[in-house]
Amino acid sequence: MSRTVKTMAKIIDGKRIAEEVRENIASRAADFYGKYGIKPGLAVIIVGDDPASAVYVRNKKKACEQVGFYSEVHEMSADATMEELLEKIRALSCDEKIHGILVQLPLPGHLDENRVIAAIPPEKDVDAFHVQNTGKIMLGKYDFLPCTPAGIMKMLEHENIGIEGRECVVVGRSNIVGKPMAMLLLHANGTVTICHSKTRNLAEITKRADILVVAVGKADFITGDMVKDGAVVIDVGMNRREDGKLTGDVDFESVSEKASAITPVPGGVGPMTITMLLENTLTAAELAVKQQR
Repeated sequence: MSRTVKTMAKIIDGKRIAEEVRENIASRAADFYGKYGIKPGLAVIIVGDDPASAVYVRNKKKACEQVGFYSEVHEMSADATMEELLEKIRALSCDEKIHGILVQLPLPGHLDENRVIAAIPPEKDVDAFHVQNTGKIMLGKYDFLPCTPAGIMKMLEHENIGIEGRECVVVGRSNIVGKPMAMLLLHANGTVTICHSKTRNLAEITKRADILVVAVGKADFITGDMVKDGAVVIDVGMNRREDGKLTGDVDFESVSEKASAITPVPGGVGPMTITMLLENTLTAAELAVKQQR
């Protein structure tokens, strides 16, 4: 008597891929320093004392050290004024040691994120949030890409997962992940659908996906019955359960029985995000040198 054996998806190991990419970045940065005597420089501004933001900033500084970058962290109090923050950005904009400027989000409620992003010069906007950089992404003629979507594309490339002609579904429409993710999949000749909180019959759409990217910020939101057999599932979420354990937007246990490949949480998309920030900072340094010569 035969019995059905549940197959588990291949785990896309973002931590391992990130390490490989960072080795390449470190090598390029060393060559860059050897040629021009310049280290790529990243400045991070953090406003307030949000614990999660503090962890992210520490990780970014540590990553810079690992690949031989110069880095600065500028801590500002939670009651810093808009003008004080803009003045800090202006000072860093004029600093030749700094090639990339990042303001850690979210900001305290009295500060205008849109004004802050607009104040960062596009050539130092290594988050790729400035309207000029987002417009370039729309056209497919960009210098930088938002770090999470760029990291996902790098993972798909590393795993030899083809996009051209495939049905791609993005759940989430944020400016940071959902929208640019859809554009990159479209540029790679995927057929793209974007879903969001107002989408009707969501499961019918997600079950069509050959490649499913989920970025909604809701724990275990996508379950196995919403996924097509053999789909590639990319989980961007990072949520904490009541028991303190980290989980993504995808119910890993049920979805991994249906998918052909899946990213874990943690250890999937997260390590790639900071890695692509390093990539963008190196690119900014290379472009700065090119413009000076």
